[in-house]
Amino acid sequence: MERVDVAIVGGGPAGMAAAEAAARRDASVVAVEKGVPRADRTELGPDSTDAAGMLDYWVDLMGIPFEEIPDEVVLRELDRTEFVGPTERCTMYSTGIDSSYPGFGFTFDRPRMDDWLRERAEDAGAEYRVGSGVKRVESDLSSGHRHTLTLGDGSEIEAEHLILADGPQRNVTIPTLDQFVPAGRSMSDVLGTHANHIAYQEHRRIPEEVFDESALKFWWGYIPGKTAYPWVFPNDGNVARVGLTMPIGMDLADVENPEDYPLLDPDDEQLPSGAIYLRRLLEREYGDRYDVEEDFPLVSDRGKRGGTEAYPISSTRPIDSPTRAGIAVAGGAMGTTSAFHEGGYHVAVRSGRIAGRLAAIGDLETYNDTWKGVIGEEITRNVAMARMVEDYTPADWDRTFRTARRMLAEAQGLEMLDRRFSAGIDATRLLFAYRKARFAFRGDRYVQFRESEYVL
Repeated sequence: MERVDVAIVGGGPAGMAAAEAAARRDASVVAVEKGVPRADRTELGPDSTDAAGMLDYWVDLMGIPFEEIPDEVVLRELDRTEFVGPTERCTMYSTGIDSSYPGFGFTFDRPRMDDWLRERAEDAGAEYRVGSGVKRVESDLSSGHRHTLTLGDGSEIEAEHLILADGPQRNVTIPTLDQFVPAGRSMSDVLGTHANHIAYQEHRRIPEEVFDESALKFWWGYIPGKTAYPWVFPNDGNVARVGLTMPIGMDLADVENPEDYPLLDPDDEQLPSGAIYLRRLLEREYGDRYDVEEDFPLVSDRGKRGGTEAYPISSTRPIDSPTRAGIAVAGGAMGTTSAFHEGGYHVAVRSGRIAGRLAAIGDLETYNDTWKGVIGEEITRNVAMARMVEDYTPADWDRTFRTARRMLAEAQGLEMLDRRFSAGIDATRLLFAYRKARFAFRGDRYVQFRESEYVL
């Protein structure tokens, strides 16, 4: 049986950041990734499906200087984000948070970014094993902590420390942690199913005269469901990722006032597929001037297949790790995928780096306190926003964007959530709702399963 200091489940941003950090501190490291084929990747790699944008202060949270990121990874530098409601909109030109990155943000090629992080880990001395995922993990705490990973090909790896970074689907994380939860419970009771949202996106070539190379665009209140929204992210050339996220298992009968949602039709007998939603969005935005299918063609050599990709997401609040068992959970597996904007690359990388470093130096028991000190503010902000908007109707989004537009005239970006305004009663109500939601998660109350709840 192969024996290493640190075994890592998952080859995405959290896993590769953990592998690099551990290997640079002279630990023996193996990262196991089952591998997912993509049309735009020559080798097997992680399920690199994401709209892939990075805001200015996220670079600092990620902990990798922008100057180190290869030019071929960065697609477009951005100067704003546009938020579009059914009848109102607002634009944010600054996040209002100090950062080392001088611009507003940038989009990046997610597969290339993941592959670059893998190369960094391998250069540091970590072994990356792809093609046969982890089938099960058995932990022995009788003398210290030892973890035996059985791979799909039957081979076994024994490790003193285990980092679970298999993304928001948590196919390995949930059964592994179930070894340490009270009898009669499962970690799936806490985290829900392996996925509660589905994302779908298309790589489309946009006519040059309407291609906006410097803006992220989000449409809120257009489709039903908590944290359900379409987006457009500019990529290289005049190609953009046009996508959306929506809850799994939602039915048209669950939607109050479906006529209020611009991308629902009166003749719909069920909620549309992602492809239909996106076609309706493009028709609504550009159909008066263009033939969408002809003038906005799919770019067939991108994405997973034929220019499209669908992938599951689990948007939940974070969990603590059972560090006394020699286990750290990082990235989407621990719940850092934002319930508000469905993203989390930056906090995945940072949590992975923290886990890898602490595992290598034998100080993993400080992991929960350490990640909260570094990314806790970002987590609190996101879960508070998700709580505030979870029952929003299209009219609520319009009112919010109208109010935010006035507030942004006095403040920069997220700074508007931390000051007083003369923007009227609606601004006061908006701030009160946010601060009330934030107060509910003060300290580390956003954690939904604490280390003390594990049975060790």
